[in-house]
Amino acid sequence: MKACYAAQMRAVDKAATEKGGIPSIILMENAALACVNELKKDFGSLKQKRIAIFCGKGNNGGDGFAIARHLHNAGAIVSVYLVCGNEFKGDAKINFDIIKKMDINIDIISDTENLRYIVRANEIIIDAIYGTGIHGSVTGLSYDVINEINENSRYTLCVDVPSGINSDSGEVCGICIKADKTVTFAAYKVGMLLFPAADFTGEVTVADISIPDYIIEEEGISINVTDKAFVRSNFPKREKNSQKGDYGKVLVIAGSEGLSGAAYLSSQSAVISGSGLVTLALPECIAPAMEAKTTEVMTLSVDSISGHISSSASKRILEAMERADAVLIGPGLGRSRDAQMIVMNVLKNATVPVIIDADGINAAAKVIDAVKDCECPLIFTPHAVEMSRLTGLEKDYIEENRLSVSKEFAEEYGATVILKGHHTIVTAPDGEQYINITGNQGLATGGSGDVLAGIAASLAARGINETAAAAMAVYIHGLAGDISMEKFGMESVTATKVMENISDALKILLVEN
Repeated sequence: MKACYAAQMRAVDKAATEKGGIPSIILMENAALACVNELKKDFGSLKQKRIAIFCGKGNNGGDGFAIARHLHNAGAIVSVYLVCGNEFKGDAKINFDIIKKMDINIDIISDTENLRYIVRANEIIIDAIYGTGIHGSVTGLSYDVINEINENSRYTLCVDVPSGINSDSGEVCGICIKADKTVTFAAYKVGMLLFPAADFTGEVTVADISIPDYIIEEEGISINVTDKAFVRSNFPKREKNSQKGDYGKVLVIAGSEGLSGAAYLSSQSAVISGSGLVTLALPECIAPAMEAKTTEVMTLSVDSISGHISSSASKRILEAMERADAVLIGPGLGRSRDAQMIVMNVLKNATVPVIIDADGINAAAKVIDAVKDCECPLIFTPHAVEMSRLTGLEKDYIEENRLSVSKEFAEEYGATVILKGHHTIVTAPDGEQYINITGNQGLATGGSGDVLAGIAASLAARGINETAAAAMAVYIHGLAGDISMEKFGMESVTATKVMENISDALKILLVEN
């Protein structure tokens, strides 16, 4: 599924008409029907439901007028409120002229005197004020309308995007509607997936308004939204006539005193994600404890110094790498000069995909030239602070420019980047990007990233393209987090519970309905 900028969506709409032969008013009609159908899903019969539709002067308002007609015909008590005057053109004017001839109440909002009463008197509020075409900040009467809706609406449905958000950047333009549900058309709008706008969209439904797939594909949109179909289509099937070596051999290089949990979570997550063989290379000082804890994971005890891995372990690690289909390095590795040497040697000698996580990222930031010289596929898994160490950019700048920062780093270093956070972004070396929509705030807990890294390593070891493996891992990890939240509540989501629910996530994703 694609996520597009406003200009790209306008180009898609134009191509649908000019190349696809679909009149624009049909697209508007289909958009209106999609919104009405979503209301029916949420409320059942709409007969005698009191519904107020707030409409602007552009095509978003036109969608609102078409919605009003369908709701009226469904038996709802509909009122249309014009927020930006009563001058319309094109398809919006056609639909406005239609509802003027129907028994639908139409009022122009000229002051704020009755706004609160209007909003409270209706069971459903529909926002069709601005859509993707907003410029500048919301001020004056429009500001007051949005404020009253936010404070007094019982249920708000937004048409395409919540009015007041910048659909490209995710910026709130002074104020924006806080939706219970947003029905967007043909594709996600990029800004809806970025913050702070993502806090205001509510449940998002992407509605098919009959634009053919080839129209969207020809636009060359490079931002995708990872979904269940993507994961299922890329996940290798297990053949009956097969053995453990067919499902990926993962080498995990992790752990130090006080951080053995990271080594356990990452390696065990690789096992649960389907890897045939997982070997955990860890400092000998913590090997006895880990051998007692692990069952399916094989351990490789290597030289340690002062509680962490020693650079003298390089020879044994490089030998183990020769038998691996993917390498994960970094979880709980500790920050030491020895760790830097190990990371540099892995980058210099690896021929299989390498996932660099946690302390591996911190080490790689110190030897960044080795990243440029590396010839194997790379996956980095930074959060914003770790991305700051890799790039030298300020954390706040990274958070405000997540898409562009990820793309610039991925293209410069030829690596796949998993920039973690709510709506984690995965970026390929060629600039293709995937935004994730699974997961919740409960994943902000120690060890969660170790679980993600283990899933990514498992998938990469199966021969899946490293960017696809990264995007799939993020989706699976987020879904396991959502399952954990449903079972235990958001505050009680832990990395162990997320790891244990990987199997439930895979069952949901891979078992045919």
